[in-house]
Amino acid sequence: MLLGCIGDDFTGSSDLANMLARSGMKTIQYCGVPNGPADPSVEAGVVALKSRTIPVADAVRQSLEALDWLLEQGAGQIYFKYCSTFDSTPEGNIGPVIDALMERLGAEQTVVCPAFPATGRTVYQGHLFVNDRLLNESGMEHHPLTPMRDADIRRWLAPQTDGAVGHVSAQVVREGAAAISDALDRAAAEGKTRIVVDTVSDEDLYRIGTAVRGMKLVTGGSGLGLGLAANFREAGLLGKNREGWQGSSGRAAILSGSCSGQTRRQIAEYSKLHPTLRVEPEAVLSGTMTPQAAVEWIGAQDAGAAPLVYSSADPEVVRAAQAAFGREEVASALEGFFAATAVQLVAGGYERLVVAGGETSGAVVEALDCSALEVGPQIAPGVPGLKVAGRPVWVALKSGNFGDDAFFMKALDVLKGEAA
Repeated sequence: MLLGCIGDDFTGSSDLANMLARSGMKTIQYCGVPNGPADPSVEAGVVALKSRTIPVADAVRQSLEALDWLLEQGAGQIYFKYCSTFDSTPEGNIGPVIDALMERLGAEQTVVCPAFPATGRTVYQGHLFVNDRLLNESGMEHHPLTPMRDADIRRWLAPQTDGAVGHVSAQVVREGAAAISDALDRAAAEGKTRIVVDTVSDEDLYRIGTAVRGMKLVTGGSGLGLGLAANFREAGLLGKNREGWQGSSGRAAILSGSCSGQTRRQIAEYSKLHPTLRVEPEAVLSGTMTPQAAVEWIGAQDAGAAPLVYSSADPEVVRAAQAAFGREEVASALEGFFAATAVQLVAGGYERLVVAGGETSGAVVEALDCSALEVGPQIAPGVPGLKVAGRPVWVALKSGNFGDDAFFMKALDVLKGEAA
């Protein structure tokens, strides 16, 4: 294994796996820390955790367990992958995990590079943008678990970490890898060890990737995978063990727990021509809506349809439910509902599942007891088709804001083996 990756959620991990596979690396996504060794042909191993919003101590422990396994597989460089919208709170979990990984690796410095320009996430003057909006004006300020209320990544990271936060400007990045390396050296001389790097284009990702070629630990969104994979490719280290993607035309369903604005638009578009069922949090909490009821409704639809079951709602509706029942209670109930629904669907012979929402995707994959996921073609930037290793189950795991309005239809086509 050349590159060992730790993802703090399942959709983000598949996002990174997609990036690395498309860049030419033999990539496998593992669902949690594996119990045995990786196949020797794997060049990039992505250990997907569900650690983004769990207690800090648990996130640190799980991340260190993943690190130890990746090092046992021979990984020469470690990549901690978090969301391109830097989803976290002032307490963590990004900062504490970075600290723990650096300490275990003996790393003196790392970069913080959440940008993914292909999906509109850029960093300029230390501030994270979503398309043309500052992060805290993009809708992420309404996130039910990690509301992002400050776009300055330096300021948001500082209280989470024990290390001093530095910055490399866009002007330096444009000058190339050597200039970035010099800036990192200057920051180190000043005692700054967690360095936010401006990134406004894919070309920047390649420059940054070259600059951090020998860095023990790099951190960021999936975009930086472009630059890291290029290093291994240019060094002639990548093999040719590639297998063709085979999809499935089996029955399909869509499950959405994401409340992002983009997911709500995707639901609105899909519902114009396809059967949809909205699930209310209070109905799940009271037991009047159960996974069995959802599965029965799905099964009652036309056999050729791919019904959509969703709990996605406007921020005001989400806040009202959280105020009435508690934030954690609502999140746990909905994740459990979708996870149990997915298990029943697969047991009933459904072979294609499209899942929207990071926490929802993590709950579904864990419930399905997937040990590893084979990476297939890209559906949208950051979202590949995936196949559960050794089982006839194909999945697409989508972070809330990813994909265009027609994403659900495209995902179904890719999982079927057709071009997006």
